[in-house]
This record gives sequence, C-alpha cells and structure tokens, in this order.
Amino acid sequence: MAKVLVTGGLGYIGSHTVVELLQSGYEVLIVDNLVNSDIRVLEGIQQITGLKPALEVEDLAHPEAVRQVMDRHPDIVGAIHFAAFKAVGESVADPLMYYRNNLYSMVNLLELFQQKGLQHFIFSSSCTVYGDSSAQPLTEDSPRKPAASPYGNTKIICEDILRDVCAIYPLQAISLRYFNPIGAHSSGHIGEVPNGVPQNLIPYLTQTALGQREYLRVWGSDYPTEDGTAVRDYIHVVDLAKAHVAALARLLQKANSETLETFNIGTGKGSSVLQVIHAFERATGVKVPYRLEARRPGDVVVAYADTTKAKQVLGWEATLSLEEALASAFAWEKKSLRSS
Repeated sequence: MAKVLVTGGLGYIGSHTVVELLQSGYEVLIVDNLVNSDIRVLEGIQQITGLKPALEVEDLAHPEAVRQVMDRHPDIVGAIHFAAFKAVGESVADPLMYYRNNLYSMVNLLELFQQKGLQHFIFSSSCTVYGDSSAQPLTEDSPRKPAASPYGNTKIICEDILRDVCAIYPLQAISLRYFNPIGAHSSGHIGEVPNGVPQNLIPYLTQTALGQREYLRVWGSDYPTEDGTAVRDYIHVVDLAKAHVAALARLLQKANSETLETFNIGTGKGSSVLQVIHAFERATGVKVPYRLEARRPGDVVVAYADTTKAKQVLGWEATLSLEEALASAFAWEKKSLRSS
C-alpha cells in the first residue's frame, strides 16, 4: 500500500478524501493543526472505513514541524495538500495571517519534497482564481483574474509557486480547481462543520431549515440570471474526494503528460440560489424561509465549470445529484444538532 500524506485531513474536503483513499487501498498519514477542524472527525473516518489513519498534530507553517513529520514517515510517496485557512471575510480582516499560513505551509512542504526526493503532489486549488468572468462555462484555459480577497490570492500565488517549482525540479503535480463542494458522507459520520455563523450557502440553509436561523438571506436578486440570483456549480463532496484518488493514481502510474496539470472539478452545471433552495425543499420536504437582500460586495455573478478535461484526461466525472448532496447535508446537520 502506498502511503500518502494528507495535510488538513480532518477538514471538510480532506476527511472525505481520506475515506476514499483508505477505501481504495492507500495508507494515509494525516497532518492537521486542529485550528479549523475537530479531532472527533478521526473517529468518523474510522467508523466508515474500519481503519484509523495515522495523525500528526503539527502546524506546517513552521518548517521544523514539517521536517520532523517527514523524518518520522520516510515511506511517504506523495502528498495531497489541503491545509489552509479558507474564510474570505477573515482573510480581508487579517491578510497577513492568511499569507503566513497558506503560503508558508506550501513552501515548507515543497522544500522538504525537494530535500527528500519526493515527486507526487496534489494541490487543493479553487475556481476563485478565475474571478468574475463573463465567459461561461469556465475551462482550465480561462484567464485567471486578480483575486477579490487575500484568500483567493493565496490560491493564485500557490499555483504560481507550484508552476515555478515544477519548472526546475522533477515534481509531478496536479492542481485541482474546485467549484462549490456541498453535502456529507452518506454514513452521516463526517460532514461540513463551519465555525460560528456559516459563510457558505448550504450550512446556512440547513441550519435555517432546522430552525437555528430565522431565515436564509439570499444576497442579490437582480443579477442578470434566469431568476436574478447568483449561479454556482455545486458538487457533492464525495465526488470531489474521488477526483483526488483519480489524480493520485494518474501521478503514481506516471500517466501525466505535463509536470503540472490543472483540472476543473465541478458538475458542469450551474444552479442559482433559488434553484438550490427549491431543490432542497424537494429533497427533504422541508420549507426554507428566505429573504431577498441587496447584493453582497465581491460576489461573483455566475461561475460553473467545463469539466471536459477532467472526464477525458483524468477519467473522472461527478455522478451524485444536487438533490442527493442537499439531502445528505441536511441529514448531517440534523445529526450534528442532536449530538451537540
């Protein structure tokens, strides 16, 4: 079994990816500083898979911590790098914290890869690198635009770091640009756990449906879209996790055609906020009170993926529906409420 380092492996996307890796026969080492995650997620992973991955509680923004981890685990064959701060508003309020954490961890990890002679690296990127583009759907060749937040800028900079390292060192890397991950594992053992008031649509929606919030705020109803609300590409987190397994297999099998490949990971379909609300109501039978509010500064009007490259080259495509993702998110929220 190949041993894979998963940074931020107790986070939302990371934990689902760890499950898919374990179920695909990989051995997993998780490194997580537990700042935006919960140690109990490890138990959820074990309940699903019957396996308990190794865990190192370390902060990768400190180079000595990275060195010690790599020294203790010399059999690592590659890494999937999720570890990063990810709240847009927080990044605007404290940009230096975001640059320090997100960039230092990337640089420290790549430096140790060079020193240890490791070559297989998958980076957790984002469709935020495309900015507010009028040309839809977005392809991997769509131009990147200046970021609207320090968080988004860290994704752009990390992609550039990866490109420059791949140019001078035999690193074999894949950058996966996610669209909007939603949902939870069908077992109900792991899901999204936002800190404080949710900043993303789905956890706010599920909390509203359970009466934890008075109503759902829909930011903007006068966009040039079918119903006036913003459009996004919502992908089930389990589908997203499986894309990482496909990417890792491509690297380990030396099937990649370039030292750095980039893939959009989405469904290829855009859904408006109101369409998501109505899909949730169909999937759960629960009505969601909402109010139409003014546009929120910095929000993109429309963003959805062209996933042709991922399907043809990576051999991956999303299979789970929006309704399935929303039903699983609601089941997870209900379980979380009961256990809190």
